[in-house]
Amino acid sequence: MTTTVRRNDTESRYKITVDGDLAGFAAYADHDGRRIMYHTEIFDAFSGRGLSSTLIAGALDDLRGSGTRVVPVCPLVVAYLRKHPDQDDIADPAGPETLRWLQTVLR
Repeated sequence: MTTTVRRNDTESRYKITVDGDLAGFAAYADHDGRRIMYHTEIFDAFSGRGLSSTLIAGALDDLRGSGTRVVPVCPLVVAYLRKHPDQDDIADPAGPETLRWLQTVLR
């Protein structure tokens, strides 16, 4: 099984593929120089393989490499960072102002 995580700035998503097939995505919105990760989804046909962790780890690697901070709003991203405290040095909490901004963007 070959998995690949790629950022797609046009769609504001990180996408994960398995053997070339799209398996899921992590949606984000950029605000104030930070990337707000607000939704992660692994398609049913690919569930149970640990792909959400692979996807989130790939996204965080990309962010670390670019020097961009992450604001975890998606519960899966929050849980991943709790389990991997070595990654939370690039994370900022989702404050009320950020959450209000995100709500206006997602309408």
